[in-house]
Amino acid sequence: MKLTEPGTKGELDESQIHNVLRNDRRRETIRYLRQTGDSLAVDDLAEHIATLETGESPPPRNVRKSVYVSLHQTHLPKLDDLGIVEYDQRSEELVLNDRAREVEVYMEVVAEHDVSWPTYYLGLGILEFIVLFAAKLHLFSIQLLDFEFWTWFFLTFFLVSALYHIYNGQERSLF
Repeated sequence: MKLTEPGTKGELDESQIHNVLRNDRRRETIRYLRQTGDSLAVDDLAEHIATLETGESPPPRNVRKSVYVSLHQTHLPKLDDLGIVEYDQRSEELVLNDRAREVEVYMEVVAEHDVSWPTYYLGLGILEFIVLFAAKLHLFSIQLLDFEFWTWFFLTFFLVSALYHIYNGQERSLF
């Protein structure tokens, strides 16, 4: 019996989402399915995950088999039960369902050493304030270029940054 049917309107609760995201193989399954954009054979997914885990291409056969078994017996049935993927055990094909978006929101966090967009804009604003303040007071070598130059420079920098941010709207981090 499925915990949540794929077509239902109910959302996954946080504990279900955190349980899904707790495992690297389940996270990579969702990520890779989104990347491929179509149905995927379990063999191909196992090969991809084994390659990531070992750093070898092709990965050792025993690792591929271990990944395949854990996907087939544990991870894919769990994702299927929650309606995140549709997993046909007979054909060994899987497809990402719309419900995956509920989980992907939680996957879009900024990695530990990345810079978030809000932090980037704050840093740029602080830098602009310092440079314009120094230019106004004719401090350091900033006085070589006038206040108007620095104003246009930072305005352009903000505009280019915002356009880049809009263009890459799905990104949560800068790098």
